[in-house]
Amino acid sequence: MKALILCAGKGTRLRPLTFTNAKPLIPIANKPTIVYSLEMIKEAGINEVGIVVNPDNKKDFEETLGNGSQLGLEITYIVQEEPKGLAHAVAISEEFLKDDEFLMYLGDNLVTVDLGKFVKEFNNKDMDSFILLTPVEDPSRFGIAIIEDGQVRKVMEKPKDPPSNLAIIGVYIFKPIVFEAIKNIKPSWRGELEITDAIQWLLENEKNVGAHIVYGWWKDTGKPEDLIEANRKVLEQLRESSNEGIIYENSTVHGNVIIGKGTRILNSVIRGPIIIGENVLISDAYIGPYTSIGSNVTIENAEIENSIILDRATIANLDTRLDSSVIGANATVIHSDRKPKTIKLVVGDYSKIEIPK
Repeated sequence: MKALILCAGKGTRLRPLTFTNAKPLIPIANKPTIVYSLEMIKEAGINEVGIVVNPDNKKDFEETLGNGSQLGLEITYIVQEEPKGLAHAVAISEEFLKDDEFLMYLGDNLVTVDLGKFVKEFNNKDMDSFILLTPVEDPSRFGIAIIEDGQVRKVMEKPKDPPSNLAIIGVYIFKPIVFEAIKNIKPSWRGELEITDAIQWLLENEKNVGAHIVYGWWKDTGKPEDLIEANRKVLEQLRESSNEGIIYENSTVHGNVIIGKGTRILNSVIRGPIIIGENVLISDAYIGPYTSIGSNVTIENAEIENSIILDRATIANLDTRLDSSVIGANATVIHSDRKPKTIKLVVGDYSKIEIPK
């Protein structure tokens, strides 16, 4: 079995972060989101992975992941020139997938299920397709499935009036018959080839489509608040501490905290779970729980918690605690005492800033 990870989306809901980085490469707890998926795929016994990318972000993936050897994988990059849907992404990957069964995974998803068990169940029941489902509060945002007598009866994409609350959470397994299904479907009202339509074609042609309902945590990291929640979830699993930096005597560290090489902590309080990258300077600061700080970051005279701070950011002299925030790479957040007292901003498209009264 091979794996196919779909990463060709533009990540518009995460702009401006995605102007300079593909959504699946944005770090959560200082690790690119896609790496969590790749590690799970490796643990499931799958070594050959195709990653579908768009022409603009292919180089970013190659620079971050290379050929996959550092993860014990063989990665092939497949370019989707235009965003024509998930089923289109599968269709253009046929040369890579050939006649193999494959696990398909949406690159910006984080799930806590054991993919190995998912694969084993697929094999034991000799299915043509297998999908992961979970109950959701707003099923109109997702592809959904209707289950009757334990069997998948129908699937549909983002229905306005959902007849089911079981969402397809972006993990699928297919046999090569799916290529025939894709050739027999037409673009949806969105102008895309929907993978749900391909699955529905399989159902209508009496193919064996199975489903597994999961109740564990999963997250589509499509919005800043999703990134923060995912970051918190990963840090909650932190069960150990390590320190390769320097903690000066006038600083205190509580809880599970990982500190990278060359990092210096002066006159500060660090309260875990927290992960701090390499060559970071933290001075006269409080860093609260569920915060991840990238490498080469400077934080002085500031308070931060439940946030993601990416590489080479600078945060200094803040009067108010920074909470539930994502600070992009090379960004600067500072308080100035210069007169007249004004707010000075350079804000990218789709940014959001909340200023206390």
